[in-house]
Amino acid sequence: MQSNCNVIVIANQKGGVGKTTTTENLGIGLAKEGKNVLLIDFDPQADLSASLGIRNSDNLDHTICEALNGTIQDTPINYDDLIIHHNENVDIIPSNIELADFELKLVSVMSRERILDMTLDPLREKYDVILIDCPPSLGMLTINALSCADKVLIPVQAQYLPAKGMTKLLGTINKVQHQINPRIKVLGIAITLANLKTNLGKSTVDTLRENFGQHIKVFDTVIPIGVKAAEATVVGKSVYEHAKDSHVAKAYENLTKEIIRSQKMKHKDSHER
Repeated sequence: MQSNCNVIVIANQKGGVGKTTTTENLGIGLAKEGKNVLLIDFDPQADLSASLGIRNSDNLDHTICEALNGTIQDTPINYDDLIIHHNENVDIIPSNIELADFELKLVSVMSRERILDMTLDPLREKYDVILIDCPPSLGMLTINALSCADKVLIPVQAQYLPAKGMTKLLGTINKVQHQINPRIKVLGIAITLANLKTNLGKSTVDTLRENFGQHIKVFDTVIPIGVKAAEATVVGKSVYEHAKDSHVAKAYENLTKEIIRSQKMKHKDSHER
């Protein structure tokens, strides 16, 4: 289905790099810029769901798993039951621990790499942007996310790290592009959790730009490490709502604007929900 919807996957197989915080605050940042945004929690740990105030996700009847099962079984999916509207003007489809079992079940499913793509297809007409928060692995869930993506945003923590991990992720994206989803492109790298108050922090950011900037866009905005982002997660709000004047909030606002400029994202005429 052709649409102007941008499906952006936030992926990095390394944990603790700010994937969920970036998904949440980029999504709400895009909504503040007038975009119609859907967030997909695609991690069995359900951190994105929890960070948006959905605390009891393991007790939920309606999660992304229900939709995926509907696709496999070729039964109708009630998207209205699945989608939760958050008061910061984004929609979310939550996840829970059932998704871990689902990943194992995918092994024997026909067209297993494309189940999420088929599941989300009817929603592309409704949203300007769909953001997918991936688990910290390169398993079948992440492959499914990449198979339906237009773009991949890679959060990278500002620390010295072996380039091997990034090479593996880019290799996986490249394979998906050649074998399953030719339209996928790397949107860029967002440097996160940076301590810019120290010389080491600044030199680490410079090193990341030198190592990766020749081949991939590294966004100018650097997300600083800050207690406000962690606090916001605990109270189920975005950093804008929890601490709108914090350095982290301003950085996510700038990153959002930078991504919009880089993509020239189109605005849908209809915002009917």
